[in-house]
Amino acid sequence: MNVDYIIVGSGLAGISFCEQLVTHNKRFVVFDNSSQQSSLVAGGVYNPVVLKRFTPVWKCDEQLPLAMRQYARLEVALGVKLDYKIPVYRKFASLEEQNNWFTASDNPGLSAYLSTSIEKNTNQHILAPYGYGKVLHSGRIDVKTLVNAYKKHLLDQGMIVEKAFDYDQLITEDATLKYQDIVAKHIVFAEGFGFKKNKFFEKLPISGTKGEHLTIHSPELKLNGILKSGVFLIPIENDHYIVGATYNREDKTHEVTEAAKQSLLKKLDTLITCPYKVVDQSAGIRPTVKDRRPLVGEHYRLKNHFILNGLGSRGVMIGPYAADKLFQYIENNVPLDKEIDCNRFDY
Repeated sequence: MNVDYIIVGSGLAGISFCEQLVTHNKRFVVFDNSSQQSSLVAGGVYNPVVLKRFTPVWKCDEQLPLAMRQYARLEVALGVKLDYKIPVYRKFASLEEQNNWFTASDNPGLSAYLSTSIEKNTNQHILAPYGYGKVLHSGRIDVKTLVNAYKKHLLDQGMIVEKAFDYDQLITEDATLKYQDIVAKHIVFAEGFGFKKNKFFEKLPISGTKGEHLTIHSPELKLNGILKSGVFLIPIENDHYIVGATYNREDKTHEVTEAAKQSLLKKLDTLITCPYKVVDQSAGIRPTVKDRRPLVGEHYRLKNHFILNGLGSRGVMIGPYAADKLFQYIENNVPLDKEIDCNRFDY
């Protein structure tokens, strides 16, 4: 088999790069053994504002349009609903937070994303006496549906190998790469935290942060937006809600924990008053980098070996942006910004 690219990983990073290749008529094959779960358990919220500090998300003006175009294309190509354009509401804990919101909304970098009106709380089951601030141009991508539908699409096209990639079998010959019966021009590693087994890039500083979230069923809640307080409360379907997420830098397993569950429930109980039932709990390891920027680029020594990783907790927005930058670098020699170039670190 002769292809332009081998891609290792089919989470948000891998899918975003695949879409670059589809758009530009490149041939590719994907390897994925379903060992990484961070994309499958992601809440999928896209939100251009850092709500803890009322500051714009890094490069949000560039990221958001790219992401929206990608997910719109994928909805058509895959025949599934992915993009739920529902507002994000930031619960205010005090009058001071209200004032801080108004001050932030005057910031030229935020004025397009923050409503200048205080939203009154009209839901009797939510504790929010100071109301909310409303974030504009926000919503949720159904990441689980995306990942599963995309993998099925690749299977139907014969473009995915559902096996672990064996790094020792990758052979470089002149300007080409050989892996078993596949000959390729380039390889892109988009494995998430699974990159720790990648002998080419394993020394890059991806620490990994475990996140857990709950799914609850609460027929009385009737929440019509994504609510951010101590946790995110995200409506999905049939009176179900995602409650998340935790951040644990020590535990690198995919096992759910009682401690995380109780932590989330404690915060949830300060937010809502109606009955609910926990129906599911999920965990995954987010690929996080110490400077909170993705890792994109070519290996410092090995030609045609590339990485697309470190998307952290904002993968639905950063993924399409980072994939576009990597593609332009490989195919058109467009230099990478130093703040995302993987070679900003010694490895």
